[in-house]
Amino acid sequence: MYRIVVNYNHPEDPQAFLEYYRTTHAPLAKNLSGLSGYTWGVAESLDGSQPPYFVSAVLDWPSKEAALADLGSAEGQAASADMANFAQAGASMYALDLETVV
Repeated sequence: MYRIVVNYNHPEDPQAFLEYYRTTHAPLAKNLSGLSGYTWGVAESLDGSQPPYFVSAVLDWPSKEAALADLGSAEGQAASADMANFAQAGASMYALDLETVV
């Protein structure tokens, strides 16, 4: 499995971010035809302090090739371009080529 994780920094207006993410960005990303999983959530720390990120999203594909094809598609380009509309505080991404243990 190939996974991309997107960590969004804390926005100035958290409620506006969440509203936009739920109603506009998530539906765009959901249109990626090769996705095998897409989850996201608001970050929490175990000790009550502010976590380093506001929201993290996890997108899974069966292979790196499938992920790259999706990201290069019109739908992938639209989802990537949409980040400028709500992620003004910035975001970081990384990819993992996962090995299953259990």
